[in-house]
Amino acid sequence: MSIPFDRRDQLDKIQQGLMQGEQILAVYDAIGVGTGFLGLTDRRVIIQDNSFVGKKIAITSIPYARIASVSILTNKSFAGQFFSSGHIAISTGHHTYEVEFRGDDKTRHVHDVILHYILH
Repeated sequence: MSIPFDRRDQLDKIQQGLMQGEQILAVYDAIGVGTGFLGLTDRRVIIQDNSFVGKKIAITSIPYARIASVSILTNKSFAGQFFSSGHIAISTGHHTYEVEFRGDDKTRHVHDVILHYILH
């Protein structure tokens, strides 16, 4: 099975941190301030945040059972067409993580995978 990903180094980083039996579903490069990438496994969402002082990087794991909601945030242009990027917001009830992707297709895929796992 082929894993959708944008950058090999990001996929490799997720693979190195997997728990026994955990499967990667997708790894997408993020755009905008701070975030490096978002990975989806069959157990959790993994977000790399590059916005810390001193070039520190945080890799945050969010188990699906801890996610309270997931939202798609999109902008429509004056002509009614969607821009070529989209945001996802993942809320744990205490914190909301926002990640921006190139392409609405990636945003939709991340949303749908998270929604699937939080509803089951």
